[in-house]
Amino acid sequence: MLISQVTHGRPQDRRSDTEEAIYDALEAQGAVFARVDHDPADTMEICGQIETVLGATICKNLFLCNRQQTDFYLLLMPPDKPFKTKFLSGQLGCSRLSFASDEQMETLLHCHPGSASALELFFDREGQIRLVIDRDLAQEQDWCGHPGRSTSTLRMRWEDLLNYVNLTGHSPTYVELPREVE
Repeated sequence: MLISQVTHGRPQDRRSDTEEAIYDALEAQGAVFARVDHDPADTMEICGQIETVLGATICKNLFLCNRQQTDFYLLLMPPDKPFKTKFLSGQLGCSRLSFASDEQMETLLHCHPGSASALELFFDREGQIRLVIDRDLAQEQDWCGHPGRSTSTLRMRWEDLLNYVNLTGHSPTYVELPREVE
């Protein structure tokens, strides 16, 4: 897998409209971030290789919805934790969570599976998505995720990410997911 050296700030070459909009929003906020470019990284196994270059853990991002597909959730969690909907549903006060469709992800987050991160909340201007963060992940010093496409990964301080999502109109809900599941 090809992974660039760590650089700082937005890329000099033209990127997708989604990426450009995210970089514009980050710059407007004054966020400081490091970046690596790489081959598509849409699995946690591939992201592990990128983590060694970035020096921080890339979180698992799951785009979920309720049975009626009327409520949407973006869950950020540590990559080494297993995901079981029953542990999350109870804490959110909803039932029967499942993965949202590729089409819903494209419509609401302007990205494809394997590319979702909190950065795409910029596109949820109607507040349809609830940001959910596992407390263990929030204890990390840095956050890492893709800016709209899985061919780049950013690392920034948690405070900068939380400022960014607050400016998009989202405030996180914190949950505690177990490390071990039966």
